Amino acid sequence: MIIEDEELRSLYKAASAEHIQKIEAGLLHLEKYPHDFAKLEALLRETHSLKGDSRMLGVKDVETLTHQMEEILASVKRNERIFTPELFDSLYQALDAVRKIAQEAVTGQPAGVSVFHVLAQLMMVSSTDDTWSEILETAAESEVSVFSQPIVEQSLVFNDTVHLNGSHEPADAVTEIDDYQIDTIRVESQRLDKLFTQVGELVASKGQIANQKDEIDQIIALWEEWNREVSASRQIFTNLERHWSANEIQPLKNFYRQVENRLKDLGVHLNQLRNKTNECTTRLEIVANELESGVTSLRLLPLSTIFNLFPRTVRDLAKQQGKEVNLQIEGGETSVDKRILEEMKDPLMHILSNAIDHGVETPEERQQLGKSPTATISLRGYQTGNTITIEVSDDGRGLDIEAIKRSALRRGIRSQAELLRMSTAEIQTLIFAPGFSTRKAVTEISGRGVGLDVVRANVERLKGTIQVEFTPGQGCLFRITVNNILATTQVLIVQVNEHPYAIPIGFVETMLLVSPQEIFTDEGSQTFSFQGQSVSVVWLADLLGLPVKVPTSTQALNTAAKTIPCMILQIGSERLGLLVNTVLEQQDIVVKPQSKLLKRIRNVSGATILGTGKVCTVLNPPDLFKSAKKTVVSITVRELTEKAQLKQKILLIEDSIPIRTQMRRILESAGYEVTAAVDGQDGLDKLKADKFDAIVSDIQMPNLDGLKFTAKIRQIPEYRKLPVILVTTLASEEDKRLGAEAGADAYITKSDFEQGVLLDTLRRLM
Repeated sequence: MIIEDEELRSLYKAASAEHIQKIEAGLLHLEKYPHDFAKLEALLRETHSLKGDSRMLGVKDVETLTHQMEEILASVKRNERIFTPELFDSLYQALDAVRKIAQEAVTGQPAGVSVFHVLAQLMMVSSTDDTWSEILETAAESEVSVFSQPIVEQSLVFNDTVHLNGSHEPADAVTEIDDYQIDTIRVESQRLDKLFTQVGELVASKGQIANQKDEIDQIIALWEEWNREVSASRQIFTNLERHWSANEIQPLKNFYRQVENRLKDLGVHLNQLRNKTNECTTRLEIVANELESGVTSLRLLPLSTIFNLFPRTVRDLAKQQGKEVNLQIEGGETSVDKRILEEMKDPLMHILSNAIDHGVETPEERQQLGKSPTATISLRGYQTGNTITIEVSDDGRGLDIEAIKRSALRRGIRSQAELLRMSTAEIQTLIFAPGFSTRKAVTEISGRGVGLDVVRANVERLKGTIQVEFTPGQGCLFRITVNNILATTQVLIVQVNEHPYAIPIGFVETMLLVSPQEIFTDEGSQTFSFQGQSVSVVWLADLLGLPVKVPTSTQALNTAAKTIPCMILQIGSERLGLLVNTVLEQQDIVVKPQSKLLKRIRNVSGATILGTGKVCTVLNPPDLFKSAKKTVVSITVRELTEKAQLKQKILLIEDSIPIRTQMRRILESAGYEVTAAVDGQDGLDKLKADKFDAIVSDIQMPNLDGLKFTAKIRQIPEYRKLPVILVTTLASEEDKRLGAEAGADAYITKSDFEQGVLLDTLRRLM
């Protein structure tokens, strides 16, 4: 008998060899110290584990023998019998037989073992019943053909060579020992994890050395500049020599020559240092990359390691619920880090249980809906770059948004007012809230309030994300995405109040520069529009409990008033904008976990040491999202702009008092400084008296209309590029053509007027 599956065969080969070795060591120990019950307990565990492995893979003979060995050891533990030399001999004999049979299961080579004979010997020597011994002896005598077989065939061949002392020498014994080699080594996962961490440290150190290389380049640049200055001063020195005597100039001449020589020597040493550093850095990078790749591959296991655990569970749960479910598995061959497998087992089990309990309908319901009576649940894994994605989808009901709302209200997770303001995407994320469940009654697998929040916590512990998508009546999909490289973390280093902070790049959707005019207040929170969605923006300093510093220099004030660096974080369908002082760089780091003395610090997941030697705090994005909902804004972007005293000036030309008042309010609320004019002539006078960043003008006005005003200022060179927006009731194509010919940059009709269009147009033109 041989195990057919190659992967399982390889695993059994390593596991059985380890179990047999530990069982043999345990027997040897107990033979010397028979009353060491702790060792006996460990021996029982090893025997039981070997029996279980053999049963699962169909190695029946090993299962039978180890079961009998386990019974004997258990009876000794219960003080029903004691260890005797005969008992140990039989156990060793049985263990030899187990070793041979396990070898046959792996290689297919016949073991040459009479299992019945070995079993009979074990039962005879372990029996305390004399009658049973007599029966076995009688059976042994009557079954000569069976019991006359050797228990274990000798694997060594002896020749007839006789030494002077009359002994026989096994011819192949030495050869077998010489050929012995260990094909596999089992390593404790903790030792591998420690090595994995050290590799991450090496990768981080590689980045620090690269920084030192840059410092050497800066020193060489300084030396080159100094060398040029010395060369330039040579002419001045030559001119001085003509006016001074030789005795007066000689000390200075010697000093000058000494400076030149030392500069030359310094240049030689610096260039040698740079070349050697380049060679070492290149070599270190190659070695570090290969070592990282090698150690990472040691930790990789196929997704099938956990995927294959689920078919039986799905079958049993479906049967328990009176449902028919077909589980389809794809991508089991995808290799992932073992820690991902450890952390993903329970979340996937929970999602599958939810799919069966909540998502999949009964066969009768499915037939009424025109579906197949058998539901389909798909479990799929795939890799994209360094990212592993696991998807669980079903063709059941999908999410019930109204039921989610009712449950959120009933359990106090959200208020009615909050639910009214939330989008569908935000409502569906409530299923990940702690304590959420749509079950009113507790069943064996649902309704206890311990649900998808645990799944989300496990995913976030791996610095991953979980998303949910659904189509009512057609099914639901959960998508878990994690980084497959866990030794190092790729982060963006940002600066807040002159201190560096690291944000894992897996949570960063994009980075952009935001104009203060783009940020508006919506129900007490700062918001701006991004890809058609309103996104809350907060100062990172506020989330960290730090003061938001207002720039003091004119240049910094100018920058702050025009653009602010903003990072868009995304977790599932949620987005958050973080306003920071500066975005420094992208870097691979090793995250140092927090000390146990500090326990759990909000918003912080650990720390790292940058190439500059500075300690950098690593932030926890899921915490930042939670903090953003509770943090009080210390200073709004609008207030910062006002403090900067750099409001952009708008010249508003409108003859209608109500319209002029309304438009003035719109522009001022957006942060602009507005100067109003009652007609084109008044506007021309005010334009000559002050400087403006843009003009918003009506067309039909007394004295000087908007078209003539625009055409007139376009003839003045300093106003040719000044943005002009015409806002008018004239909506024909001819009117728009005339506006363009006059030199207007934009044309907005009052019938279609929206303040957002006006403000967007101003931002675009300015």
